[in-house]
Amino acid sequence: MSGDARKTAEGLSYLTGFGNEHASEAVPGALPEGRNSPQRAPLGLYAEQLSGAAFTEPRAYNRRSWLYRIRPSAAHPRFTRTANGSIRTAPFNKTVPDPNRLRWNPLPELAAGTDFLAGLWTLGGNGDATQRAGMAVHLYHANASMERVFSDADGELLIVPERGGLLLHTEFGRLHVEPAHVALIPRGVRFRVELLDESARGYVCENYGAPFRLPELGPIGANGLANARDFRAPVAAYEETEGPVEVVNKFCGNLWTARYDHSPLDVVAWHGNHVPYVYDLRRFNVIGTISYDHPDPSVFTVLTAPSDTPGLAGVDFVVFAPRWLVGEDTFRPPYFHRNVMSEYMGLIEGAYDAKTAGPGGFVPGGGSLHNMMSAHGPDRETFERASAAELTPQKIDDGLAFMFETRWPVTLTPHAARADHLQQGYDDVWRGLTPDFRI
Repeated sequence: MSGDARKTAEGLSYLTGFGNEHASEAVPGALPEGRNSPQRAPLGLYAEQLSGAAFTEPRAYNRRSWLYRIRPSAAHPRFTRTANGSIRTAPFNKTVPDPNRLRWNPLPELAAGTDFLAGLWTLGGNGDATQRAGMAVHLYHANASMERVFSDADGELLIVPERGGLLLHTEFGRLHVEPAHVALIPRGVRFRVELLDESARGYVCENYGAPFRLPELGPIGANGLANARDFRAPVAAYEETEGPVEVVNKFCGNLWTARYDHSPLDVVAWHGNHVPYVYDLRRFNVIGTISYDHPDPSVFTVLTAPSDTPGLAGVDFVVFAPRWLVGEDTFRPPYFHRNVMSEYMGLIEGAYDAKTAGPGGFVPGGGSLHNMMSAHGPDRETFERASAAELTPQKIDDGLAFMFETRWPVTLTPHAARADHLQQGYDDVWRGLTPDFRI
């Protein structure tokens, strides 16, 4: 960014914890003592509250942060409409929900100079962003760092890199995100994406509903799955930039742009719990069987966004991390099933233990969609191999897959339904599962 003067230490450091109150200041004394909004904020800063929840939501669910910034957010010019590119938003009503099993190869190569925002490509979703319900599945492919700044008023963004590292410059500071990490940008938080490699590719879940949180552990007890201490928020860092900066806002499905005379990433200090964070998926503590039967995929839930029905999520984020498989006379891979939930699965690296990798298969950067009650499970090759395998303890450490699981069908965008990289003949992977019934 031209004229950029970043007042921050080299590298990245973090505060730890998930969903708790945190505080950080880039300059000592920038955080006021005792009052969130004193008559005069320290160092000539402006005090501003960013609310990610209604004021009156229960304390356990309330999200808000106080920001102490060089200029208030209210000091900006008028926004005007700009092109949406390949970004689409719920309600998704340009096609009808499809009960067929679908699978895509990775996004094709892209034109030079494509940044993260221009490289967002919406596969589909559900709900209604204006009613704060539902979710969208996006993919991204970029080969240029962003010079502009982006914020999403429609929902929070869970970013899942598959190729190439990202440095996320946010109002709260910077987050370094690599493949096998995920980052969350809360609703309304402004940020810019800098590429750390020549190109970057990955997935994004846009959650319109209740914010992601850690799932309850129930009978698992106090320990297991994702640990709160492993979610990391940035240390305050700010930009004191004079000169034109494009700021893009996603609002009710459309992109709006304004040209500021300064960078809006000018927060010198902050405290609160409506903050961006990063999580290393390799820290996930997998819970599995030690007797028989493959556990339901719910035991792999990293984050959940609850709905108005207890136990029924608007969207879950699930990871199939490296783990030991141990079981007595039981089928090891995920079982054949039909599910009231709809599942979009992506692959970050390696292979998934229930799907064949390789050309025309399930590969990193690709994805599959199994809408509600669409029968699926291991392909023929996986079934035959697993049915004959010796049941010794087995370490699964050659892949990292994830799933966005949602309560409603995922309706495709027209460009996803007719994409050249949509695989034809996906149903054929189950064709060899012939009857072997004997009496």
